[in-house]
Amino acid sequence: MHKRTKRVAFASGLAVISMLALAACSSGSTTSTPAASAAAGGVDLAAAGCPATVVIQTDWNPEAEHGHLYQLLGPNPVIDANKKSVSGPLYANGAPTGVNVEIRSGGPAIGFQTVTSQMYADNSITLGYVTTDEAVQLSADQPTTAVFAPLDKTPLMIMWDPATYPNVKTIADLGKQLQPGKVIRYFGGSAYMDYLTSSGILSKSQVDGSYDGTPASFVADQGASGQQGFASAEPYQYQYEVPAWGKAVNYQTLNDAGYPVYASAVSVRSGDLTSLSGCLTKLVPVLQQAEVDYFANPEPVNSLILNLVTQFNTGWVYSQGMADYSDKTMADQGLAGNGDNSTIGDMDTARVQKIIDIDTPLYAANGKAVKAGLTPADIATNQFIDTSIGMK
Repeated sequence: MHKRTKRVAFASGLAVISMLALAACSSGSTTSTPAASAAAGGVDLAAAGCPATVVIQTDWNPEAEHGHLYQLLGPNPVIDANKKSVSGPLYANGAPTGVNVEIRSGGPAIGFQTVTSQMYADNSITLGYVTTDEAVQLSADQPTTAVFAPLDKTPLMIMWDPATYPNVKTIADLGKQLQPGKVIRYFGGSAYMDYLTSSGILSKSQVDGSYDGTPASFVADQGASGQQGFASAEPYQYQYEVPAWGKAVNYQTLNDAGYPVYASAVSVRSGDLTSLSGCLTKLVPVLQQAEVDYFANPEPVNSLILNLVTQFNTGWVYSQGMADYSDKTMADQGLAGNGDNSTIGDMDTARVQKIIDIDTPLYAANGKAVKAGLTPADIATNQFIDTSIGMK
């Protein structure tokens, strides 16, 4: 569970990872695999100035929402169960790019720290997942700049029981109809909840920040309380993998409730933006195409994800059914996709500005000042995006 997306044609180069999960092996080290030379005529990330190993820090255990990153791996990736990471030559369009990639798990693997704090503690990290509100919150002390948004809409949502609340269609409806004494549970400290309460969508008396990621309280309340979750996960989980519940839930995403963050945006430390510019010019289009390729044929990467979950053994439970539901939901509901144009991974300046406008006073009220005069350009850029790459 998270503390804290029309299929396209089969893409070229996917065959190279079709047996990826079966070929994956375990190792105590992720540095022993030499980078394969870039293929003639292919993408040469080494020549573009990328690090010998592009290290990417995620914000949770392996899951389908991260499929675009695991798509970067070629055959025979090295799995380090101790470090909760997987690495190997970084591939683009079925060919090596001259550098390696190492994908690190977040959440329990980094002691539930923010990815931003991990990036600033460990300079070996090249890129990390940073959601827009986190970028706003830490803009003064630990600034990051998003360069690619794998999720066009945040999957974060509030869910409820449709049998208990048949007339509820939105989070605002739930706030108006919530039974006396019942609450909406969430992970404490989440900025989105301050938005929901400060805007009057919910009242502070209705929310409870004690959610621990388990279904026990939701089940015990027999659906009379609401709860946070991911649209790409919990609806399947609660219907098919929580026997004590075993039925559908309804929900509204935070995006549709007026909080349009870019979740898990691939970001760099802002101070590294200039030095990494040459690398990012070549790498970001590779990330874009990897996401297109993942959604064209997610099964091989999902098999790797399930293998990683098993080998990492953090207590995270992730099934084939969940992975299948997640990639289908992300695509069908536009959680991952082109948005309102034909390009995948770009960011709307107006949306970023809206989050700055919402969160700046909320953080200030809680004693956390953001960067003075913060603008969207401080925390997000489309300068490396290839506008010709998108889901068809």
